[in-house]
Amino acid sequence: MYTKKATLSIDAIVLKYDFLVKKIAYHLLARLPSSVDIDDLIQAGMMGLIEAYKRFESSKGASFETYAGIRIRGAMMDEVRKSDWAPRSVRRNSRAVSSAIREVESISGREATDLEVAAHMGISIDEYHEILHSSMSTQLFSYEEMLDSESGSHELDIKVEGESSQPDQLVAEAGFQVQLAQEIERLPEREKLVLSLYYNDELNLKEIGAVLGVSESRVSQIHSQAAMRLRSRLGGWQD
Repeated sequence: MYTKKATLSIDAIVLKYDFLVKKIAYHLLARLPSSVDIDDLIQAGMMGLIEAYKRFESSKGASFETYAGIRIRGAMMDEVRKSDWAPRSVRRNSRAVSSAIREVESISGREATDLEVAAHMGISIDEYHEILHSSMSTQLFSYEEMLDSESGSHELDIKVEGESSQPDQLVAEAGFQVQLAQEIERLPEREKLVLSLYYNDELNLKEIGAVLGVSESRVSQIHSQAAMRLRSRLGGWQD
C-alpha cells in the first residue's frame, strides 16, 4: 500500500503504477469500438494517475491504488466522451429505442418485448435487431458510465484536500445509485444474466453465447436492449 507520497517522484509513480493504467485501459477497450486507440486511453490514464498522485491523502483511509484506479478510469472515460466516436444516426436510433421501451412499458405496466418495441416504432423485428446490433458499442459505454456513477459511492469516501461535494449532490448521487441497482434487479432474467456474465465474470460475447446457447449476435442484441431499457427507466436522472 502506498502511503508516503513525498518519497516518490512523479516519474517513479508512473513507473510503479504503469501496470495499473494498462490494465484499466485494456479492460475498458474491450467494451469500446475498434476506432478507440489504446494509446490514447493509456495517455489519458497516465494523466489521471498523475492527478491522483497530486491529490491523494493517505490519512483518508483508502489505498493509493484504489484512489488512483478511480481517477485513471475517469480520465479514460472523459477522453472517450470527447472523441465522440459514435455516429449521430446510431445515437439517434438508440434514443428512439429507449423512448419506445419507456412508452410501451408505461402502457403495459410490464417489461417490453422485442416485438412490442419494434411494432411501437413501426419497424420490422429484423430492423429492430439491426439497431440493437449497431448500437452495441454505444450501449456498452453508456452502461460503463452508469456503473461509473454507481461506483462513485467509493469515491465519496475518499475525499481529498480542496475537494467537497454539496449535500444535494451527494443525495442525488446516492439516489441514482439506489435506483440503478433496483432497475438492474428488475431487468428480464436473460438481460440481467448477460450483464452479469459480461461485467462481473468478464466473459466475452462469444463465451456468453455458449453459456446461453445463442449466437454472439444475439448476445449483442440482448446486451444493447438491457442498456437501453436501463436508460429508459433512468431518464429522469440523466436529464
